[in-house]
Amino acid sequence: MLRVLFVCSGNTCRSPMAAALLNQKAAALRLPVAAQSAGLAAFAGDPASENAVAVMKECGIDLSAHRSRALTRELLENCDVVVCMSDGHRRALLPYADAEKLRVPAGGVPDPFGGDPDVYRACRDALSAYADALLAELAAPVVRPMEAGDVAAVAALEQQCFSTPWSESALRGELTNPNAHTLVATVCGEICAYLGFHIIHDEGYLCNLAVEKAHRRRGLGRKLMNAAIDRCRAEGCAFLSLEVRVSNAPAIRLYESLGFRPCGLRRGFYTHPDEDAQIMTLYFECKT
Repeated sequence: MLRVLFVCSGNTCRSPMAAALLNQKAAALRLPVAAQSAGLAAFAGDPASENAVAVMKECGIDLSAHRSRALTRELLENCDVVVCMSDGHRRALLPYADAEKLRVPAGGVPDPFGGDPDVYRACRDALSAYADALLAELAAPVVRPMEAGDVAAVAALEQQCFSTPWSESALRGELTNPNAHTLVATVCGEICAYLGFHIIHDEGYLCNLAVEKAHRRRGLGRKLMNAAIDRCRAEGCAFLSLEVRVSNAPAIRLYESLGFRPCGLRRGFYTHPDEDAQIMTLYFECKT
């Protein structure tokens, strides 16, 4: 779970509105993001301002139970991203927080305190637009090599996706196999897909491609496949080959779109249920 902390002055308007909006949007997108808020000069226990409650109710969010709290060192340390409402807030936090964590919406978000409902609506809409942009950035998939700390999460993906999954010990063994290359794709810091392949001399063989069910149809499989293809090309491979269940039409369409072509069957290759495997291969142009 990626943790976002919104910070303003009193924690009765901007930061609680922003946190509630981000949580609503993340839930709708099924993203592992959780937001909370605090104030630099907050008095603990103050309710959200009346107009903040009213304009947030218009978008289906109830802020009536919110109570302000002061920012603490513990809150700063236990979050991944800190969004400040102004450059002044950011400067105040620089001595206490990792600068890489600190963000400010472009131009800042003016304090609506004391304004009429329209002023609060404008603030809400600015925060909503920023929340959309922040989620788009945080949700952008990141592909990287698997590390030792990833093995349990990758094994869980294997259990979810395959009838005969690889064990944790088998996956851990790939970390020290000189022929093995294992990639993970993360969304909001969580592993949502992985791909394993072997390069043996000038030949590439795909072992497994798994995408968490909640994150399918979002391009993660394609992103991982492109990374594997690029690595095989860079290593001078003549081809990259794989097996796929003959009934797995979505996967076959993906591989065909990447240039793989059928080149044979492996009878009874799969079990639970028993099924043939379609062999598909992508050939690389020889460099002269």
